[in-house]
Amino acid sequence: MDSDRQLQRLDLNLLLAFDALITECNVTRAAARLAVGQPAMSASLARLRKFFGDPLLVREGRGLRPTHTALELAVPIRAALDSIESAVRATSEFNPRSDQRTFTVMASDYALLILLCPLLAELEDEAPNLQLNVQPTTGDFADRLNRSQLDLLVCPTERATGGIESRTTRLFSDRLMCVVDRNHPDIGDRITEEQFRTLPYVTYYNGGDPTISELRFRALGIQRPVDVYTQSWVIQPLMLPGTRFITLLPERLANHFAAHLGLRLLEPPYRLEPLTEAMYWSSRTDADPAHRWLRERVQHAAAKMER
Repeated sequence: MDSDRQLQRLDLNLLLAFDALITECNVTRAAARLAVGQPAMSASLARLRKFFGDPLLVREGRGLRPTHTALELAVPIRAALDSIESAVRATSEFNPRSDQRTFTVMASDYALLILLCPLLAELEDEAPNLQLNVQPTTGDFADRLNRSQLDLLVCPTERATGGIESRTTRLFSDRLMCVVDRNHPDIGDRITEEQFRTLPYVTYYNGGDPTISELRFRALGIQRPVDVYTQSWVIQPLMLPGTRFITLLPERLANHFAAHLGLRLLEPPYRLEPLTEAMYWSSRTDADPAHRWLRERVQHAAAKMER
C-alpha cells in the first residue's frame, strides 16, 4: 500500500521532466524541451529530488551532472516513457499530408548527400509538416539509439557491430573506387599496385576509429600511409583537382562530383568488398504508423538507387 501511495505522487509529467533534465543536464534547456517555464522545471526538479531522496543533478564546474542514482533511473524511466508513447501512437493513424512530426536521423554526410537529400525533396511535397533533424554520426550512436534519442540511424553495417538493441534493414551497397584528377600526370587507364601504395593518399579522419577504406586494407593485409586527412568523405574529392593525390570513395559519391571537378574513377588494384549501408531503429517504434511510414520512404529511396 505504501508503494501504491508513493506512485500516486509521481505523475507522468514528473517522469517527462526527469527524462528532459537527465538528457539535457540543464534546467533551462530541459524547460525549453518540454515547452514550460524555467520556474516550473525547477519546481519539478525539487519534487523529483524529494520523491527519490537524491539530488539527481549536482553542480560540476559551470554545469550539472547526473548522480549515480539518476543514471540508474534514466534507462528504465526512458523505456517506460517509450512504451507509453508507442502504445498511444500505435492506436493512431498518420496522415503525411497534414500531420506534424519531427524525426531525428543520424547519418554520415555521404548518406545524407546520396540517399537522404533526394528523399527530402520528395518529402517536401508528400509531408509538408514533417521535420527531419539530420545529425552527423557520433561515437555514441548506439547509446542514443537505445535511449530513443534517435529515430533512425543510417550507417555502414560494420559500424553497428555491437551495443545496438534495434531492428535493422539493409538499404544499399556501393563499390569502392580509386578516384584521381582527370589529368593525373602518373596514372594512365588503370592504377597499378605500386602506384596505389606510393602516390600521395587522402582520406578522412574518423575520430580515431578506422575508416571503411582502412578496414578493407586491414582485411587484405595492406599498409597504406596517409598524407592528408579531411573532415569527411564528402570533402575528399574536393582535394583531388590539380593534384597527384589518390583516394578511395564510394562509387555513387565519386560520380556525384566527377563531372563538376574533373575527376576519373578507376578500378582499385585489389578486390575490395563493397560498402553496405543499413537502417537501424528501436523495436519500440515498430508499431508507430508515422515511424513505419518514414522507414518505408527511406527504403523506397534506397531501392530506386539500385535500379
